[in-house]
Parts: sequence; C-alpha cells; structure tokens
Amino acid sequence: MSAFPGLRSLLVGLAVLTLVAPLLAQAPSSADASDAAVTALLPPALPWDGASRALALPPDSDDPWLTPSEASGLVDSPSYDETMDYLQRLVSAAPELHLLSIGRSGEGRDIPMVVASADGDFTPAKMLSRGKPIVLAQAGIHAGEIDAKDAGLMLLRDLTVRGELTGLLENVQLLFVPILNVDGHEHASRFGRPNQRGPRVMGWRTNGRNLNLNRDYAKADSREVQAILQVIERWRPELYLDLHVTDGIDYQYDITWGGGGERSPSPAIAGWLEGTLRPRVSDRLRAQGHVPGDLVFAIDGRQPDAGLFHWTTSTPRYSDGYGAARHLPTVLVENHSLKPYDQRVLGTYVFLVGVLETVAADQVALRRAIAADRARRPERLVARWEVDRQAPPEQVDFLGVRWRRSMSEISNREEVEWLGEPESVTLPRFEPTLEAVGFDLPSAYWVPAPWTEVIERLALHGIEFERLETARDVELDFYRLRGARLAEAPFEGRARVELPDPPAVERQRMTMPPGSVRVPVDQPLGKLAALLLEPTAPDSLFQWGFFLGILQRTEYIEGYVMAPTAERMLRDDPALRAEWDAALRADGELASNAERRLRWFYERTPYADERFELYPVGREPR
Repeated sequence: MSAFPGLRSLLVGLAVLTLVAPLLAQAPSSADASDAAVTALLPPALPWDGASRALALPPDSDDPWLTPSEASGLVDSPSYDETMDYLQRLVSAAPELHLLSIGRSGEGRDIPMVVASADGDFTPAKMLSRGKPIVLAQAGIHAGEIDAKDAGLMLLRDLTVRGELTGLLENVQLLFVPILNVDGHEHASRFGRPNQRGPRVMGWRTNGRNLNLNRDYAKADSREVQAILQVIERWRPELYLDLHVTDGIDYQYDITWGGGGERSPSPAIAGWLEGTLRPRVSDRLRAQGHVPGDLVFAIDGRQPDAGLFHWTTSTPRYSDGYGAARHLPTVLVENHSLKPYDQRVLGTYVFLVGVLETVAADQVALRRAIAADRARRPERLVARWEVDRQAPPEQVDFLGVRWRRSMSEISNREEVEWLGEPESVTLPRFEPTLEAVGFDLPSAYWVPAPWTEVIERLALHGIEFERLETARDVELDFYRLRGARLAEAPFEGRARVELPDPPAVERQRMTMPPGSVRVPVDQPLGKLAALLLEPTAPDSLFQWGFFLGILQRTEYIEGYVMAPTAERMLRDDPALRAEWDAALRADGELASNAERRLRWFYERTPYADERFELYPVGREPR
C-alpha cells in the first residue's frame, strides 16, 4: 500500500478525469464527476429491470434493518467498521445468529463469521450433532469483488428479524463469512477495479502481504486462508460457496458458476452440483429476471469468437480445485463485472436462497455423493488436465454481446470494443480432457522429521498421518529431480520451482528419525495428500518452494584435488573415458567451462552429496 493512499487516489482520479472529460456530460446525473470518470470508458450496460428488485428495501425506507448498501440504492458497499456495526446490531436482535472471529489478519482485524441456526447453541459439535447440512458461504476473498457481502447482510436479515424467509433455517444451517480479505477490503478507493461497474468504492484484490488468497489454498501461507481451512476442518460444511466477480469478455449472463466436472477428483459431487443444484438454482434466478450460465472464460479475449474455455478442472491453489481434492462440494461463483452493482447483489441474494433451499431439500443425495467420492481409491491420479487441441470442440449456444475490433494508436494493434447490443451466437467450447500431469499412487508417503513446515501444512489441511516415536528403517522409492530450477520471478510470495524433466525413481533404504510421519493414501484426504506431496503436481509443496534446500550444493572439492583425481579415474576406467569423451562432444558448454568439467567428475566420486536433488519424501510401494 502506498504511504500516501489519498494522494495516489487523487492523482489517478485527475488523470482519469483528464482523459474522459469530454464524456462526463453524458454521465448519469446521480453520479458525481469521479464516478463518471471511472465508468465512462466501460462498455454500455445492458438494460435490466429484473423482478428481484422487489427483494431490496428502498433507500428511503424507515425499516430499522435497512442495510447500508440498500440505503445507497445498492450502489455503495459499507466499510469494515460499518459492516461490523450492522452485524453486531443484527445478531443482538436475532437469537438465530451468532457472530464470531475465525482469526486475525496481518493488520490485526478480526475476520468475522456469522453462524445461522434455528436451534441456537452455535458450537461446531452441537451443530454437527443435529444432522442438518451446513453451508459455508464466503465473500470478499478478493475484496473488490464484494457483491456477496451486501447480499449476505440482506439474507441474514430476511432469515431472521424481518421474517421474509421464515422456515428456511429449519432444515439447513449457514456459516457466512462477509469479508475474508479484511485488509484488502480496507485498502479501498474509487479506483480499485477499473473494469468493474460498482460499487463506487471498492477494496483491493490482495491482502496486506500482497497475496492473492484464491491462489493460497494448497500452500496456505496467509492467515486468512489458514482461518478458512480451520473452519472447514472444525465445522465440516457439506457445501462451500466462494463468491467472486469476474471480468474479461462481455456477455449477457450476470451470474456464472462451476463446481468441477467428471474428471475432477470428486466426480460424484460434480454430478450432484451439475445435475441437481444447477437446474434448481438457475430456475429460481431466471424467475427473478437474472441470466445464469456456466463458468467459462474466453480462450483469447482479443478474439471472442475463438471460443470458450470451460472451467471444470482447477488445481488445489484455487478454492474449487481444493474442494474437489478434499471431496468438499465447492462452487466458484463469478458475477459479471460489467453488470450494475444492484443487479449483481440481487442475483447473489437469489442464488444463496436457491442454494439453501436445494441443500435442505436434497441433502440425502448430496451426502451420498460426498461419501462416494471419499470412498473412491483410484490407483492413478491426474494432477493437471489440458485442452486436447486435436479433438474437435463442442459447439454451444452462447448469449453474447456484439463486438468489433479497431486499430489502437496506443497499443499499435487491434483492440476489442463491446457495443452493448445482445446477440446469440454459437461458439466452440473447449474442455480440458488431456492428461498433462498424472502419477500412480503409492501406499503411503513418508516425510522426514526435519521438514517441519511441510508436516505442519499437512496437519493444517486435516490430513491424517502416523508420527514415529522412534527411528525406523524403511525401503522406499525416492525421486531424483535432475534439472529442477527456480522460476524467473516470484509468484504469490514464493519462489516457484520448475521441473522441466521427468524425475528418476531410486529405491533406497533409509532410517526415518523420530518425528517423521507416514501419510497413508488410503484415507478420505489421500488424494489431497498426493497432490501436495507429488513433486510433479503443479500445486505440490515442492513446486511452491517448500523444499528449496535440496536444490543447493553444500559440499565441494578443490580443483587441486579434483583435477589429479579425475586424471587417475580416466586412466583406471576405460568406460569412464568413453563416457567423458562423448559428453564433451555433446555439450559445448561442458567443454569450455572449467568448473563444470571438474563437477562432472566430482559427481562420479564417493565424495559427492548423495542427497543433492533427491526429493526427501519417500513413496511406500503398494
């Protein structure tokens, strides 16, 4: 954050005002100049007057439970303090609600969660004992995408003090996190997301450490994600909603969502989400004047007709990929950023009501799907899927918006202009069906005691393991990771590690010291454990940089010792001489680099570090 955030906002505002001054006269009379400056360059908004408008209280209402956003006509969103004030007042009046903190942010703010249950007694044990399904709904993981916070305040009010949704809590329980990224929420200005139509002041995408929380589920570096993982572990929700706002191409859909597909680690859950939840919630949304759709992104944002990518197989860095890996039904919701804020808030409200109704009505089938996926024990796991470019894509009907390309003097290329006119088109939709990274599963993984941070992460995720009280000799398969290298730039606060070459497998007998852990794959979270511990998996702890120590050389040998030793080695071993000559012919850098020449021989002596590039997590054969 800038040391002078007010000055930064002023300068940005002046710059934008200068650029768009000719357009300000066309701005709505209800918006001030800075609002018009921010929105003037957005594509035209599609007209909307859905029935869900009647769900919001008018801004001049004298109802004591008018939410702060409703008081602005659903164009503003309240600050953290204003949100907490409203929630504390609401909870004090509603015996069905309880407000608690699930953790504290890096800047010292409480991360709030509201528990809603018709039965009172809001402890995890008591709520689980009732047998009613628990839904966890999370807003503000990207704090500028805050629609769900304001929809949630309306929902909590209507579930309780206003009685608009009487009876809904009789068969379902709700955990609502109004703001996960509380520090990013307060890094707010009118210039947070220039490609989003409201609210007028919005927060920042990342937290106080500049971490994107929806890239943090696997590595769990942030306090915020650690807090939500503890909620998942303690409260055991049966449905998890991660509520966002997307950008990119323009289209008619105002709310899109996805929950994995048949190739995810949880195919039975994906089947319930697509076969039961989607049609029921979509019907409710359409009845209220909204346009629901599948979660898709443009293959090429500059050529919208190139086709769509269907988001069905994300990795565990994301909430939905993480949920699929641990068999927690997880829905990633993306409202469309170019739709007005009131439309997006009301669509989220209708979506949440539809989800609660569906879970309450169909909880038996949902639990059956969860149990089926938790019981699956495949011999092989795919960690990453890609689109098969050789396979013809499916052609789908798409509710788009007209567009054209024109040459830009600034970018010196053609740029897309969205024209604000609805049109229905047929587009190719690409599915990720090609196995890019996969591996056979072992019986168990062994993590040596010195790798404490890795063991702590496994425990945080709720993965079961056996901790050794005394040393144990074990024979395991280990990977030798030749050629592993650091990525060129840091990503999400870590030095990522790339594996350009497939690892070699070595069978070794080792002594695991006390404190080492054995992680069985035959457990409900065995697939999640594998995705964290297999080094080739894109969100493995290895690729997130938890094992950097194995990539550095520590012991070495001086040239005055190595050179005569190498000469003796060549004299005594004709096969080595032939290998050396071939290496010199094949590798010009080896021939010209003295240090590499000496290291070539050092690696073939008993003095070389046998643990260099040896991944320390062992695989117990089946």
